[in-house]
Amino acid sequence: MYSKEVEKFLSSKKISLGDRIRIEDSKTSTDGVLMPQTEAGDPNSIVIKLDNGYNVGLKFSRGLKIKRMEGGKKLETFPVRKFEQKPNLPKVSLLATGGTIASRIDYKTGAVHMAFSPEEFFFAVPQLADLISFKEVKQLSNIASEDMTYEIWQKIATETAKELNAGAHAVLITHGTDTMHFSSAALSFMLQNLSGPVILTGAQRSSDRGSSDTVINLICSAIIGGYSDIGEVGVCMHAENADTFCNFIRGTKVRKMHTSNRNAFQPVNYSPIAKVWPNKKIEYTNNYRKILKGKVIADTKFEPRISLLKAYPNSDPSIIDYQIKKGVKGFVIEATGLGHVPTSEKKLSWIPHIKDAVRSGVPVVVAPQTIFGRLNLNVYRNGRMLLDVGAIDGQDMLPETAYVKLGWILGHTKNMEKIKELMMKNLVGEISERTELETFPV
Repeated sequence: MYSKEVEKFLSSKKISLGDRIRIEDSKTSTDGVLMPQTEAGDPNSIVIKLDNGYNVGLKFSRGLKIKRMEGGKKLETFPVRKFEQKPNLPKVSLLATGGTIASRIDYKTGAVHMAFSPEEFFFAVPQLADLISFKEVKQLSNIASEDMTYEIWQKIATETAKELNAGAHAVLITHGTDTMHFSSAALSFMLQNLSGPVILTGAQRSSDRGSSDTVINLICSAIIGGYSDIGEVGVCMHAENADTFCNFIRGTKVRKMHTSNRNAFQPVNYSPIAKVWPNKKIEYTNNYRKILKGKVIADTKFEPRISLLKAYPNSDPSIIDYQIKKGVKGFVIEATGLGHVPTSEKKLSWIPHIKDAVRSGVPVVVAPQTIFGRLNLNVYRNGRMLLDVGAIDGQDMLPETAYVKLGWILGHTKNMEKIKELMMKNLVGEISERTELETFPV
């Protein structure tokens, strides 16, 4: 919202929001599109969007020369471009769920919000038209990924299987980054007998920003989808902060490791499956499951009442008892070091609480809170105590992957021996046979 003085001045020049204007003072000349002022902004600063995509504010004064250069645009409408299907290009289906990649600025608050439709991606990244033909485009949700639920995982899995079984070569899923590694793990367990790659991608910067990583992430994802024989679920995101190439990382071995870097997604205890460049070059860097023939199965049974807990100094283990009373059916505990929880002081020892949980039929899985590395519960006494009371060794699984896997297993069985067997079995690449030193990013 601009001040009355600014609004009166702009009106006298017949300048409206969305007009392209030129602002000149005694030293500089700046061209851009006139934007609204946010509620928290300075009402006496004029905001314009530069050609590079960034907004700047210029302090208003009567000495400024402001000239209207071009007519206005509707600021809240991002252009839409629908692609025609091209029979000579691979058919890829797009499922959109929201997130930063589907966001743009809200000029009322100055914050970013989810607003893009799938068709708007096509306008933002016209290069996609030369790489793939979109078989189907569906908006499954429009949420920030912290609001993701297991029901949406089930919906994504069902729609992905439907598209692959209907002839899509691959399915591209746009997703918020904060919990994308949870979703990639969930889809890895739910989708079986894949006839094409399933690629999750997102953006660390909203798609209307000059520094957005949307373009390269979508292009590289389209290349993996259209031109690889990978039969896995994975995440395709920037490998470096620069716009050079992307990594395609197994869905159960990937994690968001930085709040804002464009290369936030890193492989954990495993190398990327492939590196992919915008020029269609694919370099396979690890073993992977290839696409299979036959019907893709969406096995979406899931028990959502799982709790992810962290062991730490002075932590109160009675939280386990409390949550069981509230209906929790399984636990993943992020343990310290090689797999430890507090044990020495009686009132803070986790051991009796874990023992009671297991005896009551509630499985407890231990995973490394260090993220990188592998558990070994046989080295220290604390680890052996966990094994003695029936805790399940999560080996080198990410805590988030172990959480999703336990929920998926409990959706199929309540038998404790079967749960332990499946949790310790490598089903979809979530457990490495051995953890190589070179996978740690030193």
